[in-house]
Amino acid sequence: MAALLHDAPSAAMAISSDECQFFVTLGERIASLRKARSVTQTQLAEALGVSQQTVHAYEAGRRCIPVSALPVVASTLAVSLEVLFGEEQAKAARGKRGPVPQWQQQIEAVAQLPKSRQQFVARMIEMALAQAMTR
Repeated sequence: MAALLHDAPSAAMAISSDECQFFVTLGERIASLRKARSVTQTQLAEALGVSQQTVHAYEAGRRCIPVSALPVVASTLAVSLEVLFGEEQAKAARGKRGPVPQWQQQIEAVAQLPKSRQQFVARMIEMALAQAMTR
């Protein structure tokens, strides 16, 4: 069985029910990650250059999110594409992952900060790295 998903008002394409379910699941995962990171639909929409309503449609599985938008979504939500696709959960089910390194925990903490604070931390890191490279 095929379903129609609309990416733009003038374009429609038939996709299989498996593909449709993939986009529904992906939308649910995006919504969950977005909420867990206190990112609004409006903020995600701005990062993607679309309307808030479009983000809502992606999350509800009513629209296919363009593949080219996925790296922006992952970056905005401070997750890898693997996490966005649910692969990290699949890996965890296959085998335990070791403890997260401290630097990774720190990066994840920085990702939770407001953009202005993230930029400040980034400048501090850049200065520290530049100084360490000259020694």
